[in-house]
Order: sequence, then structure tokens, then C-alpha cells
Amino acid sequence: MDRKHIEEIPELIDAFGMTSFKIFMFYGSHGLHGRSTNQHEFLMIGEDERYDYAHFEFVMRGLRGAMQNYPDIASQISLSLHCETAEIMAAYTKIVEADGNLQGLPAYHAARPPHSEGLAIFIASYLANETELPNINLLHLSSRKAVTAALQMADVFPHINFRREVTIGHLMLDIDAPTGNFAKVNPPIRPRDDVEFLWENLLSGNLDWVCSDHACCKHELKVDAENPGDIWLAKSGFGGTEYLLSALVSEGQKRGLSYNRMAELTSFNPARRFGLNQKGDLAEGLDADVVLVDPSETWIIRAQESESRQGYTPFEGQALGARVKTTFLRGCRIYDNEKVIGEPQGRYLRRPY
Repeated sequence: MDRKHIEEIPELIDAFGMTSFKIFMFYGSHGLHGRSTNQHEFLMIGEDERYDYAHFEFVMRGLRGAMQNYPDIASQISLSLHCETAEIMAAYTKIVEADGNLQGLPAYHAARPPHSEGLAIFIASYLANETELPNINLLHLSSRKAVTAALQMADVFPHINFRREVTIGHLMLDIDAPTGNFAKVNPPIRPRDDVEFLWENLLSGNLDWVCSDHACCKHELKVDAENPGDIWLAKSGFGGTEYLLSALVSEGQKRGLSYNRMAELTSFNPARRFGLNQKGDLAEGLDADVVLVDPSETWIIRAQESESRQGYTPFEGQALGARVKTTFLRGCRIYDNEKVIGEPQGRYLRRPY
């Protein structure tokens, strides 16, 4: 996360086929799970380095230079940003902790307020304009203010090709989720009004893909052993890939989201954006990646029935009205009857692929 990594961008693109890069905008003065006593140690950078807005600008300039060096693939080189503002979060965390009236997910939401997302989106968009970086992905938007800010910036800078992402966690959970601290994630799970606003914008075409933001944390590490109810001691992030499509079909079909649109949101759009050109669609010559979904099977999410070793799920107890039944990877069946089958056969894909 220091200046030498910027110098490596052309090699990462040319030698290794890595065409997507990411900035966590809050790491400069805030840790992954909350406050951090030593950011230089956390970021593994020298005392003379700063992880701040200037560094983000220089990353963007480095990426823009690389795009100019590789014009044939420039359209599929992009920068993704996790948009939260460290200074806002640090100040509000102190306020919420000192007040003591909020606990759990409501406290974490208040400590990382939605306008922190909106401000970060404004800053990221302005820097993208300043550096003439055309391909920007605004990741895991969680709130009305975040989505509104993202749409405003698209109007202000129409020459920037923005993509806007939402996670299945932010679509399925709110601050009253019974799983409590197991649903701690960044950006936070929000109140129901924000959740409904995300769905409205998904249905209206303002959001480009739905992901899981899969970030597993084992049960014994997720919450503090002595104080499991303390949101400030809980780790951020959880796994969710296995529930992504079932949950989207289940909830989406209730709201009038078409199956074609679901396929775009989970497959076609991200595959094209990130240069996975052999994937994301059903067409001659593409990889035969196929998922069969029963759109009418009702079932209850239970962590004990999961293939994951995580040991819990923030979706525990939720009833879904659709279920993934079979998965094919490049024509080979790898999941069936609720079990992963066969030996791993993944392979490294240079991008654009």
C-alpha cells in the first residue's frame, strides 16, 4: 500500500493479467475492524509514507498511465473503491461509544454513518476526474446517501464510466437482524429504509451488479469469547457466496426482478467489467458455467448445513423461496444435492480473458 506498488501496476497488467485494482479509502486512520493504534504497522508501510487522499490520487495517475500504455485492453482496466471516510468514522465512533445508548448493529451503523460513504464517493469521483481515470467501480454501496451520492457524481462527471455495486448482505439484512454481531461488516448493515432504497435502485437499473463480498471469519474469531455482545470487539466481514443466487432469486422474484436481469447482475455485468470475457453468458464458445435454480423451493438457512467451515451465518434462520440445485463449471458438475462434488479444478485466468 505504498508508492512502490504504484510502480508495479504495468507489470501486474502485462505479466500477470491483473486488470482490476482496489482502494480502501478509510485505512489511512482507521483499522479494518475499528480503531487501530498503529496504522503504519497495520498497513506495513514506512514512517515516511502516508496512506491518504494524495496516495489515492497517485494510484489513479499510475493506473491512468498504465491504461495509456495498453490501449487495446484499457476499457477493461478499472479501479474499485471501498468508500468510507476515516475521519468521520473515528469521530462518530467516539460519540457513539461515549453515549452508550446504542449497542450491536445499530451502534455500528451510527458509528460509521451513511454520509461517511457519501463524502468518500464525492472525493473518489473528483479525484477520478482530476486524474482522467475513466473506469471507476463504487463498491458495496449500503445506504440511500451512498447511492444518491454515486448517482449525483455520474451526472457531474458523465465522461467517467462508473459502476455501482451492492451486496446480498446489504439487500437481505438490516440493523434488527437477529444474528446481531455476526452480521458486522464494512460498510455496516443499515436500517430497513436504506435496504428498501437499495432494492428500488436495483429494480430501476441504477446498480450494476450484486456480489457477496465474501470475507470469511471463523466463529471463534468473529466475536470476542468473553464479550460476544460487544460490537466493537467483533471482527468485520462474513461469508455469503453460497447464498448469493438463492437469496437474490428468492427476494428478487417477489419484487419483479426478471431472471434475465438477475443473470446480468450476478454474471454478465461483472464478467465484462473485470475482463472475464469467456464467462458471464450462455453463448457458443464461452465457458459452460451454468447454475440450475429451483425458483419455488422453500428452505431455511442453517449454518450447520453449510459446506463452509465458518461455523455461522448472518442469514441464520432466514426463509428463502428459491434454491441453487446444481452447478457446472466449464461443463463439469461441481455441486449437486446440496454438496460440493469432485476435485477442485479452478485455474488462474489472465485478464482480459
